[in-house]
Amino acid sequence: MDKAILTCALTGVLTNPKQYPVPVTPAQMAAQAREAFNAGASIMHVHVRMQDDGMGHMPSWDPDVAEAVVGAIREACPGVIINLTTGVVGKDISGPLACIRRVKPEIAACNAGSLNYLKIKDDGQWAWPPMVFDNPVSKVQQFLDVMTECNVHPEFECFDVGIVRAVGMYLKAGMLKPEMGRAEYNLVMGVASGMPCDADLLALLPRWMASGSVWQSTLIGRAEIWPVHQATAELGGMLRTGLEDTFYLPNGERAGGNGVLIEALAQCAQRAGRALASPAEARTMLGLRA
Repeated sequence: MDKAILTCALTGVLTNPKQYPVPVTPAQMAAQAREAFNAGASIMHVHVRMQDDGMGHMPSWDPDVAEAVVGAIREACPGVIINLTTGVVGKDISGPLACIRRVKPEIAACNAGSLNYLKIKDDGQWAWPPMVFDNPVSKVQQFLDVMTECNVHPEFECFDVGIVRAVGMYLKAGMLKPEMGRAEYNLVMGVASGMPCDADLLALLPRWMASGSVWQSTLIGRAEIWPVHQATAELGGMLRTGLEDTFYLPNGERAGGNGVLIEALAQCAQRAGRALASPAEARTMLGLRA
């Protein structure tokens, strides 16, 4: 594809806003989204954070909070596309489903497979207790059913090569309805127990994707992510970054906000000879409903 869709992942899941410049309140989310929008982002990937826990750092599945945050972003960025997170551990997915039904985002993340979610310290101690990010087929189907109900386009998040291949099985099984748009893969690289952030690996993955699909990369890390962003642009993928994924600019400096990260991402597209897609163009490219 000639044009590149840019997505901004505005805030982390548990990142402490007292230590890092992640937005939390609706006003903060809207202001950071506007900076990213001005820099060329057509899509805002939205996590919602608790507003009243004294820290503002825990995830929230309160539909009222989701509505306030998404409403503020839409007002600040006319025409922007909202991509709502749905990632949750365990069988109870009532919170994410309630948020989808309330805000009706154009896109929602659909975690496409399970992963041992691990990180180990240099001293051999676990960074957090080993956990399973569980996404069995039955859970994926529940999400897809509600996304179909609400005319929401699923973005299949793939943390490992086997999950990329599993998406092809979902398509063959008819789990993605034609009215939900084109198949879209999000290749998540940089989680310690998932796919590494590696340009050579990235170049191999499109062969395992469905014909006619769209893909992007989500790259988690520091300096090592920027050459892989450039490879994504050159391979025809769509581009995503933001304070959820990194705090570091290509020169190693800490980013003060999302806008400068999107500016750097736009330069990757431009070096690859690709113009940036507007929100309207992104909707057409993804097959989103009007």
